[in-house]
Amino acid sequence: MIKLNSHQLRASRVGDSQKLQKDLKRNPIIIVLDNVLDTYNIGTFFRLADAIAAEKLILCGPVVTPPNLKIHRSSIGTWKWIPWENCLAVGDCLKKLKQNGYQITAVEQAKNSINYLKAKYTKPVALVLGSEANGISAETLALCDQIVEIPMHGINKSLNVLVSASIITYDIVNKLL
Repeated sequence: MIKLNSHQLRASRVGDSQKLQKDLKRNPIIIVLDNVLDTYNIGTFFRLADAIAAEKLILCGPVVTPPNLKIHRSSIGTWKWIPWENCLAVGDCLKKLKQNGYQITAVEQAKNSINYLKAKYTKPVALVLGSEANGISAETLALCDQIVEIPMHGINKSLNVLVSASIITYDIVNKLL
């Protein structure tokens, strides 16, 4: 199995990574970002997708995509190793994933959300995360099979989108593998 440090990842080239990606075992998880606008968050999502060996990262909406210097820096070059695509409309993306057999799970605080620890997952899973400012729209939530949330015990209403994604994706990996 290939393991690269941050210097090697940053120096790697897209062509090199595409050849070696065929040998990487991927988990049946796709991370779908719905209008996540912060470029550093996008870059760090590539690191998370790599850490859990996600199948793909889908960037939805009018967002910045690789190659981009901020994404390169915050991803430490992992954007070259994770399959990704850009889809303008999250609804179209989720409908296509559902047609391909993905269980669609959103991370959002909603009236019908459940504690993530009680969530049940079936392979493959598409995890939807919303923008830092607006979360996930009601229309998008209606396309999801389940909505999970992380209980907040302090005064703050929510966690950073990447922190939430980290908690939930590792829970999914642990439950599915």
